[in-house]
Amino acid sequence: MVMGNKALVLLHNLLWSLLFSWCNTCYGAESDIQCLKALKEQLNDPDNNLSSWIFSNETEGLICRFTGIECWIPEESRVRYIRLTNMGLQGQFPSALKNCKSLTGLDLSSNNLSGPIPHDIDELVPFVSVLDLSSNGFSGEIPLNLSNCTYLNFVNLTNNQLTGQIPWQLGQLNQLHKFTVAKNSLSGQIPYFLNSFPPQDFDNNLRLCGIPLNPCKINLRKSQTPVIIGSAVGGILFAALVVSVLLFCMFGVSEKKKEDVKGSKWEMTMKPTKGFKISMFEKSVPKMRLINLMKATNNFNINNIIGSGQTGTMYRATLSNGSFLAVKRLQEPHHSDKHFISEMTTLGSTRHRNLVPLQGFCIARQERLLVYKYMPKGTLHQHLHQLQSEIKWPLRLTIAMGVARGLAWLHHHCHPCIIHGNISSKCILLDEHYEPKISDFGFATLMNSDESEGNFCNLGHVDPKSECSSTATPMGDVYSFGMMLLELVSGKRPNKMAIAPQNLKGTLVQRITYLSNCYPIDKSLIERECHGDFIEVFRVACGCVAPASERPTMFEVHKILRAISKKYDMVDEDEILIPAECQYWLST
Repeated sequence: MVMGNKALVLLHNLLWSLLFSWCNTCYGAESDIQCLKALKEQLNDPDNNLSSWIFSNETEGLICRFTGIECWIPEESRVRYIRLTNMGLQGQFPSALKNCKSLTGLDLSSNNLSGPIPHDIDELVPFVSVLDLSSNGFSGEIPLNLSNCTYLNFVNLTNNQLTGQIPWQLGQLNQLHKFTVAKNSLSGQIPYFLNSFPPQDFDNNLRLCGIPLNPCKINLRKSQTPVIIGSAVGGILFAALVVSVLLFCMFGVSEKKKEDVKGSKWEMTMKPTKGFKISMFEKSVPKMRLINLMKATNNFNINNIIGSGQTGTMYRATLSNGSFLAVKRLQEPHHSDKHFISEMTTLGSTRHRNLVPLQGFCIARQERLLVYKYMPKGTLHQHLHQLQSEIKWPLRLTIAMGVARGLAWLHHHCHPCIIHGNISSKCILLDEHYEPKISDFGFATLMNSDESEGNFCNLGHVDPKSECSSTATPMGDVYSFGMMLLELVSGKRPNKMAIAPQNLKGTLVQRITYLSNCYPIDKSLIERECHGDFIEVFRVACGCVAPASERPTMFEVHKILRAISKKYDMVDEDEILIPAECQYWLST
């Protein structure tokens, strides 16, 4: 999954930026002052490059001016980055760094440091995303505990005297974007998770082998038995594969026949109703009857399915003029025809740039058919998890802002307010310009009933606190939107169990840390200039999945995302005006 500069810095920045701006329990500046004071004492500085490091009673607030020191906020004196490159410093890896509690970057390259890299490095610099110890005299093995520095994004150990093998445990560093150990004395096979790195990252290690370097030499005499066993196992697996394919083909044909029979029965049942008219809301859509939809979907053939859920199945309909519509067959109705028509009339008049427009509907026996405008780019879920297309960060942010805009409009502009009740990436459709469109809005009133309650509560990213309540709420939509934000940032399928209430205990920083570990930044989002965006979006997501009383409204969420989006020149022009009738939602 992951990310280059972004993941590490993102998670790191996320954690500590939140720590600094939201928590009053942060480590004080005194800890950082003691860190730098001890650091200066532990390092031999023959060239006097650290002469500006003068400690006195007035040091607080001044350490950010020290040579090689970068702070988060100068006024708070919390050290973010220590950059002491090419200063002729001598000594060993300084243990004093453990007191720089907010450190995210460490560069000690091109000095004369020696000795081993500490085995407890994960306790000394647990939150660093950048670690550069290149061009020194460090010796010994690469410590296994380096794999516990989970925010690492960039590691440079080039040009030292390191020995031993590269620990396979480093494969746990999901956000690692750069790892170079050239010009050392390492040996053994390069772990598989590093195979995609360029060969120059491992050059000049005479006993290091494997992709991307030369293959490791194999003792053929010792390896004959494994080869024979491997060949036998391979033959068995191949035979099993052939049998599986044959069974699958036979089963597939059988199921296809069953489906054809089932479809034929449904067509016969619907035959007397083919003349039923479709109630259309837009004049631009030609008038049609049920028989037209049946023909356009090939009698709702499974090959035309473009999405399916517990509210129903969506089909692509190809009209005679070559244009497309999307037709949804709802599950068995739980309300009267009168109630259904009333709801559809309301939804048919609901228009917004981020809502999939309902263009018509039809009632035929027990069937409820909805006609929508067709969205050619499919669902957000497909782009994140099924298609091999990378959605860059600006587009993801645009999609998030659009969905927030649409939900805020439903909550705060409509009267009565419309609750979605089932927000997820599967109900976010994308038009030809990747503009997000919310589908299935207004279904909460249709699906909430004694019969459907048990099923409906399983849809989307439902707030676990709701305990599958039969009543959808605005705060439930906010929670679901927060889950979708985490999915957008991480590219990871949501796990409702991961955000169970019992897992969100502790301070805000602890909650943020937990969420960032559950949903690490997507590695394809490597733009360094976006790090600040990730931090802010994670803040929004954490607020959305907080206890209901602490959640922002969708109006507030949209306002924050709108501010984040300004630098991309994609701020929406249509402000969301909140009618007085909906003001009460802001206090819920």
